[in-house]
Amino acid sequence: MRSPRYTILIANRKTGAVRRLTVSRRVLATLFVLIFAPPLMLGLGSKGADKAQIDALRAANDTLLLENQSYRDATGELTAQIGSLQAALTEISEQGQLDPATRSALEKLPATVKQLAIGGPTRSELATKSPVTATPEGTFGILRSLLGTIESRLQSVKSRIDSEAALGRATPSIWPLVGTYTSAYGDRKDPFTGLTEFHPGLDIAAEQGVPVHSTADGKVEMAAFDGNYGKAVVIAHGFGISTRYGHLSRFSVAPGQTVKRGEVIGYVGATGRVTGSHLHYEVLINGNRINPIRLLTGR
Repeated sequence: MRSPRYTILIANRKTGAVRRLTVSRRVLATLFVLIFAPPLMLGLGSKGADKAQIDALRAANDTLLLENQSYRDATGELTAQIGSLQAALTEISEQGQLDPATRSALEKLPATVKQLAIGGPTRSELATKSPVTATPEGTFGILRSLLGTIESRLQSVKSRIDSEAALGRATPSIWPLVGTYTSAYGDRKDPFTGLTEFHPGLDIAAEQGVPVHSTADGKVEMAAFDGNYGKAVVIAHGFGISTRYGHLSRFSVAPGQTVKRGEVIGYVGATGRVTGSHLHYEVLINGNRINPIRLLTGR
């Protein structure tokens, strides 16, 4: 069967001339496809490409969200570490404050005693080398490592300061009573025989019943009658340091009791080998007597 034919009229507005163009359905369909198919295909392809781009953007956004959350978590950890370091620095600053008298007395202790409390990291141990990295994850890792190292060093310094503070509390640095300094440490004329003898402590004259104070923190090792010392108290302060208080009239502490610097441990008397009411005071380090005046005056 013959294909239907169509007539297309083309008019010229200026001249009024009209032209007729007769085409078959097949030709018309071909023209339609040629004119309208390309834009339609381009539109469909564009929609497919847009969807792929949107999916890619969504995936990238999800990745960024995860990375941002990871960075926030890492930042929170670092903030907590920094807060911990600040607290440690504050604590170290507070604990590192020794009163001038104690500091002066501590500096006069023998090196063997100070070495028990003073240690800490060397300069080479404190030197921290940091690798260079270009990624945020690597940077956070290095920061965590550095903060961890600093925190470890601070703990080491804190431990050292704690030990030094403990040594400061154990160092006899105050006078045991208010009285008159009558006899020094060293050679002197014996008041009974008149011969030269070694005097192992200080004599401080005072009226009977005047309070006698512990010159450092410690634990009472003895509170009893002790030959020529009469009624005596011996206090162990730690680090090999001890003090002895002789010729007391009575005690205010008992063996095993913990005492603080300045606490009353007894009262002046005239018990033992004496010529009058006074306190005999000794400082011993690892069982060896030293001149107490060095720690009392800081000279």
